[in-house]
Amino acid sequence: MTDWRPVFGHDEPYDEQVDGIETAIETATEGGYTVIEGACGTGKTMIALTAGIDLVRDPDSQYERVFVLTSVKQQLRQFETDLETINENLPTDWNPISGLTLVGKADVCPYNRENAGGISDDNVYDRCETLRDRTRDLTGEGGSTTAGALAAQARSQQIGLADSGVRSGGRSSGTEGGVGGDNGNTGTGGSTISRAGARYLETAGEPTPYPPEMPEYNTGGPAGSEVEYCPFYAQYLEDLPEEGSDADPVEAAPFDVTETGLLTPEDLVAGSVRHGTCPHSVMGAVLGHVEVVIGNYYHAFDPTTTAAFTGALLDESTFVVCDEAHMLEPRVRDLVSDRVADTTLRDAETELSRVLQPVRFDQEGRQAQGGSKTADADLVRAELNDTDVSVEGLERTLEFVQDLRGELDRRVRAHLERTNRAWQTDLTSLEDDEIPLRDPTMPAEDEISEWAAEAGYSDATWVRAESVGAVAERILNEAEDEEKTRASPAVGRLLGEWYRRDHTTNFREIELERTWDEMEPADSWRRAYTARLALHSCVPSDAIGSRLSAFGGGILMSATLEPMGAFREVTGLEYLAREEGRPVVERQYGLHFPEANRESFAVSVPKFTYDNRGPPSEETSTRTAYADALAQVARLPGNVLVGMPSYGEAEWAASVLEAHPGVDKPVLLDASSSDDATESLKDEFFAGGGKVLVTSLRGTLTEGVDYSGDRLAAAVICGVPIVNTASPRTKAIRRAYDDAFGDGFTYALTVPAVRKARQAIGRVIRSPEDVGVRILLDERYARDSWDSVRQFLPDDDEFQPVSPDMLEFGLERFRERLDSSR
Repeated sequence: MTDWRPVFGHDEPYDEQVDGIETAIETATEGGYTVIEGACGTGKTMIALTAGIDLVRDPDSQYERVFVLTSVKQQLRQFETDLETINENLPTDWNPISGLTLVGKADVCPYNRENAGGISDDNVYDRCETLRDRTRDLTGEGGSTTAGALAAQARSQQIGLADSGVRSGGRSSGTEGGVGGDNGNTGTGGSTISRAGARYLETAGEPTPYPPEMPEYNTGGPAGSEVEYCPFYAQYLEDLPEEGSDADPVEAAPFDVTETGLLTPEDLVAGSVRHGTCPHSVMGAVLGHVEVVIGNYYHAFDPTTTAAFTGALLDESTFVVCDEAHMLEPRVRDLVSDRVADTTLRDAETELSRVLQPVRFDQEGRQAQGGSKTADADLVRAELNDTDVSVEGLERTLEFVQDLRGELDRRVRAHLERTNRAWQTDLTSLEDDEIPLRDPTMPAEDEISEWAAEAGYSDATWVRAESVGAVAERILNEAEDEEKTRASPAVGRLLGEWYRRDHTTNFREIELERTWDEMEPADSWRRAYTARLALHSCVPSDAIGSRLSAFGGGILMSATLEPMGAFREVTGLEYLAREEGRPVVERQYGLHFPEANRESFAVSVPKFTYDNRGPPSEETSTRTAYADALAQVARLPGNVLVGMPSYGEAEWAASVLEAHPGVDKPVLLDASSSDDATESLKDEFFAGGGKVLVTSLRGTLTEGVDYSGDRLAAAVICGVPIVNTASPRTKAIRRAYDDAFGDGFTYALTVPAVRKARQAIGRVIRSPEDVGVRILLDERYARDSWDSVRQFLPDDDEFQPVSPDMLEFGLERFRERLDSSR
């Protein structure tokens, strides 16, 4: 084993870090995975980066890069911080470790960042593709200009702006070529600066060489022949090396990635726009040339993202780090599931009709009316001739989509009549719902597939839909000279997957999401609901395992992975070990902060289940017991976090605490809301004196949030947050896990619920100096019984089982101990 200590970013590693790093290096050298459950303070990010970078820098190793995947933004920042720490402490004769943080196009597009050039979050992806295509068309083979000329024209446009007297919202420096004054907003939006009377778009603290308006190029025709293009992309194309065997897009980057260290999104944007080139294109160009890539699960497991952007990283030369790995299973399940809305079916129907219209009119000897931009018949036939799609195939697919939408409408109305005959009298009372298309507990063909067969739609209709959708998109984009998100490909993909996937590990249903659309008729369900045909992947272990198999090896880590056997099964690691012979090594590192600084209780109150507690409007004995326990904890000095199984129960708990005479601190309620609202609530909780924050364990305030220092004195969890077991989808997942692993309730429901509780309770003690109390309210945490979850607490010896009347005594004893030690 090589000496990894020069890479390690601190003076002395913990014993756990030494063991974790050396285990990970040895295991990955053999093509395997190290699974680490490490409590807060273990230093898991430094373990992963040190092991991976050491392998990348080892000339005898197969590894060329470290690929970090995390689902939590705070953890992404932690990896950035630790990489910067490593670079600051490398030996003086070492080159810095190069790194790159991946973000979306919206985060790096200069126009979108400054709301300029007619680009915004709503249209950035479609507009970008259109502008890129136009730029390539103008400069490619047969084009009328060059990329360099387009970029130069956009630069020279400043002179025209200055001469025409257009005023800048910024303050002129009064010096040629100088940058000065404050930034200002112009009528076109965006941050601009003045330079000798001309306006320049500015972003990431850097001036670009272009105006905030999108430039236009005259194709040589009459007035109206101007087309918009992206000057940043034009400059990128100009900087690309000439095609050849040694050509590498990284040569278009305006900086040397091997000398920059960590390239954050702001660094990437600043360095790119200063040169006038496209940050997103540069990010793709340098992606394969940095030693550490930091991203999220989308970048490795989303089929669309990997096909378009990160596919080159998914091979044996990559050491992968899956952080917050307890979220791997639910996140990948969502990524490999699919759904299309009723409105998407409607839009696909419109698109297919527009493609077919000129052919129909041509066959009838007439022309399209109203100056339609729809493709002409010759274009449609020419495109079809290059594919295996016929006009008849287009017609049949259109009929299928029309009939499918009608069947969706019929089923939604039938469901509402069956469950709520008066639904049309008060649409505002409707709630989210599911319409299963088979018995969730019995794998069988779904009712939509059966309906299609009875209606005369063959297997070929399902299979052909994907090709038809792609062809329709291509025809419409060419006819309208505009790249935009089309509905037909999405519908085609879903129909193809609907046909191909099995009925055991996949579940098909209609989802009804509560929305509101005033444009729909007052008696239509579409006014109150968005309906979706949904194809859910119940067991994502194959998708996870096959992707992990593509990498050379790596680390999966979290503070909450126990039970390890279940984790290995649901992530496909057990298959890798059993069938591919790849080593999978486990390590568990407990909380090593001073035990005197914390107290942990498992309180034996009645189970917090619906049968026991009843609805929030009823004052049952179970609710009374929980209200009393919550009030005792809330009286502790400092901030108290209360985690409830749902937002509805969080609302009940907040109302109880607000009304309790013994609780004299502010009570904050977290509702299901926007990220901005949640951040604002968190800031309010941290500011000033002690407060109580009540939230759902399904929300974002119980995972990945740093409550270190005096931000949190206690956390209390009510019940085991098992998801709604009556949901058809949940029943289907449970049955699929029964078939795959033998115990669906434990694997699919109980274990993820306990991990949620452990994540929340882990917010209290985040450093050696932190002091606090951790409390689990529910007898299932405290006692051994048929439905006990105590065995899933790896540190169950710390959680002292106590009765409700002993909780107050335990809290007071802890307070006295702290007071005596000060």
